[in-house]
Amino acid sequence: MLEKEFYVIVFDSTHYAIQTEKKLKESFRIEMIPTPREITASCGLSIKFLPTEFSKVMEVLRFEEDLKLKVFKIEKNEMNKNITIVL
Repeated sequence: MLEKEFYVIVFDSTHYAIQTEKKLKESFRIEMIPTPREITASCGLSIKFLPTEFSKVMEVLRFEEDLKLKVFKIEKNEMNKNITIVL
């Protein structure tokens, strides 16, 4: 996916990343990616998804309190990359 705007979910452990990937890929178009270098606190794996699926993904994950995840919104333009912490 080469979108200019997307979300990434970052995790404290690879185990949580893989567990969440299995759950989300059943219903959503997601991609497991290396965590963007601008985001330093994570296990190194992130899940990338589109803004159109944000509400639905968050609905699924709101019951997963033990996952210890963070969600970031990434917006790219020609000059730089803006990163916003969402959750």
